[in-house]
Amino acid sequence: MARETSLFSGRPSELVGQQVAGYRIEREIGRGGMAVVYRARDLRLDRAVALKLLAPELARNDTFRRRFTHESHVAAAIDHPNIVPVFEAGETDGVLYIAMRYVPGSDLRHLLDRDGPLPLATAVRIAAQVGSALDAAHEHGLVHRDVKPGNILVARGTDSDHPEHVYLTDFGLTKKSLSLTGFTTVGQFVGTLDYVAPEQISGRPVDGRCDVYGFACVVYEVLAGRPPFRRDDDMALLWAHQYDEPPPLSESRPGLAPHLDAVFARALAKSPDDRYDSCLAFVAALRGAPAGGHPATEVALDVVAAGEGRAKPPPRWAEPVFRER
Repeated sequence: MARETSLFSGRPSELVGQQVAGYRIEREIGRGGMAVVYRARDLRLDRAVALKLLAPELARNDTFRRRFTHESHVAAAIDHPNIVPVFEAGETDGVLYIAMRYVPGSDLRHLLDRDGPLPLATAVRIAAQVGSALDAAHEHGLVHRDVKPGNILVARGTDSDHPEHVYLTDFGLTKKSLSLTGFTTVGQFVGTLDYVAPEQISGRPVDGRCDVYGFACVVYEVLAGRPPFRRDDDMALLWAHQYDEPPPLSESRPGLAPHLDAVFARALAKSPDDRYDSCLAFVAALRGAPAGGHPATEVALDVVAAGEGRAKPPPRWAEPVFRER
């Protein structure tokens, strides 16, 4: 770990085979602007884990380091079937790390890129599990602030009534407290622009209703095939989130019940006070809409082997936390 640039220099193979905090790194499985995630082997318990290593400059910020360690421990204490369990978090050789359960399978970003919009019944099944995970985090004082398809893993379920098991990931970079804004203390914006709530953009205080907005943006994309706002540049997109009304879902999916337009209008309200109070309240409103003639369809969860007809990769900002390669 002596060379910090090895984490983000584009040469992830430099760490393969090395040991970091009791984990032997096997291969890279995800990458973003602030972290690289590897599949690794827990040498103490002989199990596969997803090991996230944060950018070294983050560890040099005392406030960020304390917050990351505290919030990772809070996230580890949440026992919920739809939240990826956190095994350990800490610092080693000047690098912050977090070890989580390794979940084989796909992620929602990959499924949408491969299959396009999903049937309403499938979308509601997935949304119910994500919403439950988010509400559980909110009960522990955690606001995710970066709900996006790449952070939603979709694995095989237990039976025909539960064909998918969904996990929400990436709680290690959330922000605790109702009074903190969308910006970190090291000056970095937390959130992905297609799914970012207006109060995050303006720097106002955030709470669980911030996640209701981002969650609704994701579900909108699951049904429409695109997020509610698409613009030519980032500034125009940020403006749209703050001031433009979302296009009715019925314009993109005319076969769905018109009732859904009102559901999304409330979930995507500019003011948090005008939104649903919880993610599961939003899901309940979705369930209240007729299926519109679209049959329930199971998502094909086969994992595409490397080099065998892989779908077009998502843009860099949308890369998942975990991804089979």
